Amino acid sequence: MRIGVLALQGAFAEHIQKLQALGTETFEIRQRSDISEPFDGLVLPGGESTVIKKLLIELHLLEPLREMIRNGLPVLATCAGMILLAKEIEGGEDGCFQTMDITVKRNAYGRQLGSFRCIELFDGKPIEMPFIRAPYVTKAGNDVEILAEHDGNIVGVRQRNQLALAFHPELTEDDTVYRIFLQMIAQS
Repeated sequence: MRIGVLALQGAFAEHIQKLQALGTETFEIRQRSDISEPFDGLVLPGGESTVIKKLLIELHLLEPLREMIRNGLPVLATCAGMILLAKEIEGGEDGCFQTMDITVKRNAYGRQLGSFRCIELFDGKPIEMPFIRAPYVTKAGNDVEILAEHDGNIVGVRQRNQLALAFHPELTEDDTVYRIFLQMIAQS
């Protein structure tokens, strides 16, 4: 199993460490040539979604990655990655990949100083969830499965081959999210 981790900006190194600890081969996606070889899954990390989107366009990665996701490539998206997948962003901003039938509110939990950690159920299991300038889902389509909520807000969803989280599982000791993602890949 080979997983590409978008390494343009944000917390990509921590995702790579988590996946490698589970015995998974990873590689960094920094330019278009990096996606010329086949791979089985994609990680879209947290960071600044507007910066990541701009770089995806400049590096000619947006369209080929969007097409791969639409064609079933399993993807794990955290924080800014959730914003990148969303069909709609509150406030009228244009989305990026627009492959997941969700509407998100960016910085929904406030600024950097409003960052926090909590324990919530994720797919029925209690896990630690670090939130850093996190978004949340304000609207989910009919075929979007809600996996996690915090204070009545949707913070974890799955739609077919896409798993999107408002929090940062890479900043915890728990590997539940990564095991679910690897299982999604194995079943695809």
